[in-house]
Amino acid sequence: MELDLAGKVVLVTGSSRGLGAAIAAAFIDELSYVVINGRTAEGTEKTARALGERAVSMPADMTQPAACEALIDRLLAQHGRLDVLVCNVGSGVSARPGQETASAWHDSIAINLYSTTNIVHAAADALEMSNGSIVCISSICGHAAVPGAPVTYSVSKAGLNAFVKGIARPFADRSIRINAVSPGNLLFAGSVWDQKQADDPAAVEAMLYQEVALKRLGKAEEIANFVLFLASERASFATGAVFTVDGGQVR
Repeated sequence: MELDLAGKVVLVTGSSRGLGAAIAAAFIDELSYVVINGRTAEGTEKTARALGERAVSMPADMTQPAACEALIDRLLAQHGRLDVLVCNVGSGVSARPGQETASAWHDSIAINLYSTTNIVHAAADALEMSNGSIVCISSICGHAAVPGAPVTYSVSKAGLNAFVKGIARPFADRSIRINAVSPGNLLFAGSVWDQKQADDPAAVEAMLYQEVALKRLGKAEEIANFVLFLASERASFATGAVFTVDGGQVR
């Protein structure tokens, strides 16, 4: 299926490594122009160089509204337009269930929810001009009780899902589509499951056979492919939806 993403200008937040880098690489393969974002210039520049001349580094902290506004100004000055926004900033590192503190709540909601609402607000006018689309990376923890998952993380991702559903109608009036993808357990270099597999492969295998219908961990590229489809006009009737891509884990 041709996705017609060639020449599109795409901002992928949190894309210096991991899933975000895989999503950025997938857009590059479709001949899009991609803005690589992260909090440090060193990480974003390294990824941008690896992806070639269609990628450019623009570091900024998405938890800071002013930084988001400045990033969009810089992007428009360089590219003149924004067609696709992928909101990938997030972290599952937080207090253990039952040990939450006020700072843990603040930090988790800032990185998993405000990082999206800030950049979406900053980018909305540009996306309206291009009839653009937004894809947010959520988690199965946002709509299912996953044993061991930090409650702060689960709540912040549930809030992200509610934001996507709630803002979809006002954004539809501005010709902007917004959807979310909730990945399950992913294996890539540096991921949580990469470490778990190294520490106790037997435990990981047992969990997969008990909890996941496909009995394996997902690949970052599989999520990236789903994101590209949602971002493209091939998914033009989809908005306000949260799509679970987890190998059949959530029941």
